[in-house]
Amino acid sequence: MLKHTFTLLGTAAGLAALSNAASACSEATPCTLDGGDYYIAMPAPSDTPPPVIVYIHGYGGSPQGALENERMMGPFLERGYAVVAPQGLAFPGRTVTGWSFHPDYEKRRDEVSFIQDVLKDAVSRHELDPERTILTGFSIGGSMASYLACQEPEAFSAYAPLGGSFWREHPDGCEGPVRLLHTHGWRDGTVPLEGRNVRGGAIGDPEGFSQGDVFHAMEIWREANGCIYGKADSFDTKGDFWIRRWERCAEGSALEFALFPGGHIVPEGWADLMLDWFEAL
Repeated sequence: MLKHTFTLLGTAAGLAALSNAASACSEATPCTLDGGDYYIAMPAPSDTPPPVIVYIHGYGGSPQGALENERMMGPFLERGYAVVAPQGLAFPGRTVTGWSFHPDYEKRRDEVSFIQDVLKDAVSRHELDPERTILTGFSIGGSMASYLACQEPEAFSAYAPLGGSFWREHPDGCEGPVRLLHTHGWRDGTVPLEGRNVRGGAIGDPEGFSQGDVFHAMEIWREANGCIYGKADSFDTKGDFWIRRWERCAEGSALEFALFPGGHIVPEGWADLMLDWFEAL
C-alpha cells in the first residue's frame, strides 16, 4: 500500500515552485487550488515532517468549524499531526455546503480527485510526511472518506470515517484492501446504523435517497480486505468504545469497527482512539 507515497513524492517536486505568499495559508487563511480551498493547522515545530490528517467536514459544516473543535484538535495537534480541512462546495442556490460523494449522482466537483490534490499540495507546501496520512470525516464527511477509500484505497495510508458510511445503492465492491477504522454512535438517529431515507418514500424507493446500512458496509470492507470470516477475530473495549477487529485478512490491510453509546457526535476520546489505532498499524 505504498503507491500513494511515490505519487505524492513525484508531485511534490512539481509543486515546490509555489511562492512564499502562496504557502502562507493557515487555519485562518485558505490555501487555494484550482478545484477549491483548504485550511491547515500545524503542530508545534519538530525535527521531522509531521504526519497529516485530512478531515472532511459534514453537511452544512465548514473547515473553520472543524479546526475549532477542541475535542478533536487538542489530541491531534498535541500528538504532532498537521490537520488539513478542505472546503465543501455550496449547493446550487443555497449557502449550505457539502460533498458530491455518491458515484451515481451528478457531481459538482470530482471530490475524489480534489481531496487527493489537497493532500499533495499540503504535503508540498507545508513539508508534511507523505508516508503517514489519514483521511477521516464526520457524517457526510465520513461518507466521502468511505467512497474515496473504496475507489482509491492507496491514496492515503489509512481511513477513519466517523458517523457516516456508504449510501444506497451500496457499492458492489471496492478496488482493493484498505486500513480502515469505522466509528459510529449506537444511538445515532441522524445516520442510524441501519440507515434512513432522507428523500422519497421508504428505504429502497427508487425515487428516494437513502443512507446505507453500516453493517453491510463492514461486509463490503471485509470482502475488499479478503477477510476469511464474517465474524470478528477479536473484541475489545477502550473507555466507552466497543471494538470489533478482523485480523485474518489480506497482508497489509487492517479493519476495525468501534461503537460508542452516544448519538451523532464526535465523541470524547475518539481522536486518541483513532490515533492509537493508526500508530499501531
